[in-house]
Amino acid sequence: MNKIVKPKVTLVGAGPGDPDLLTIKGAKALAEANVVLYDALANEEILAYAPKKSIKIFVGKRKGCHEYSQDQINQLIVDNALTYGNVVRLKGGDPFIFGRGSEEIEYIESFGIPTFVVPGISSSIAVPANQGISLTKRGISESFWVITGTTSERNLSNDVALAAKSSATVVILMGMSKLAQIVTLFQNESKGETPVAIIQNGTMPNEKVGIGTIDSVLQVAKDNKLSSPAIIVIGEVVRERNKLNGFNKEFASNKVCARE
Repeated sequence: MNKIVKPKVTLVGAGPGDPDLLTIKGAKALAEANVVLYDALANEEILAYAPKKSIKIFVGKRKGCHEYSQDQINQLIVDNALTYGNVVRLKGGDPFIFGRGSEEIEYIESFGIPTFVVPGISSSIAVPANQGISLTKRGISESFWVITGTTSERNLSNDVALAAKSSATVVILMGMSKLAQIVTLFQNESKGETPVAIIQNGTMPNEKVGIGTIDSVLQVAKDNKLSSPAIIVIGEVVRERNKLNGFNKEFASNKVCARE
């Protein structure tokens, strides 16, 4: 007698890179997966939470190199759910922050397949925090922007120009190829001295950081050989980094013990 397949898809946010930053709920979802489709920005160490017998399919996208188109990924999710049942779609960061999570859910649900979402820790917040950069701070920054540096048309988002006019902290993802354009927009607003941090491979052992200003950041990126995947943080909060970074390093070097 054939086993009845009950299709189900769970989108799981893998977090910013460090596998320890995967949520408990995300780990539980992976433990029940028959199939895992995972992105380039999802740390492969996290796949250890999935059963050994589960099928793992890499569907990552990097600049200029795509294993599958988004349409193909959508169909792969559906096909595997209908064939094997429980599918986990593992996505870097949070599925709903520049992760096309909503697009995938809309497509999956058009086939009547139940979908669930496990939020992930977004790199836009966690990566700066890991470097001691608080995106908001009383008296310095009351808000922050999170912007994609590259739109689906491969252009710089128009929102960057709007953000350059504000006093808020600006976090730009997927913006390294547009760094010169970003610099020009901020220079046009007379913000050449505004601090900037570029953090490559955030929260990972191979993390690299460059600190400068709008006027110097292009040279900083060149000197430090910084490239994608990286997050760009612009704002006065970057100047406060050293005050928090010492605490973070001390915390990381000590064991965390439960209170008696």
